[in-house]
Amino acid sequence: MKRLSLLILSAMALAACGDKPQTLGTPAKDAAPYQGTGSAFVAGGWKPGDKTSWEQHLKARQLNSQNDYSKMN
Repeated sequence: MKRLSLLILSAMALAACGDKPQTLGTPAKDAAPYQGTGSAFVAGGWKPGDKTSWEQHLKARQLNSQNDYSKMN
């Protein structure tokens, strides 16, 4: 019984040493946020690649939905 538990314990210890490193390799290049993701689920009135439209949507979102002061008044 001791020999079996020692065998199981040593197998578990050796299994922990076999982990592979979790690295990405080459980092991905990030595109500008207004370029879009290629998904069909975008806000209405915005076209991927249109920087001015992107900035207008961000300003509107900040003023209308993320500003608690303007909600209270």
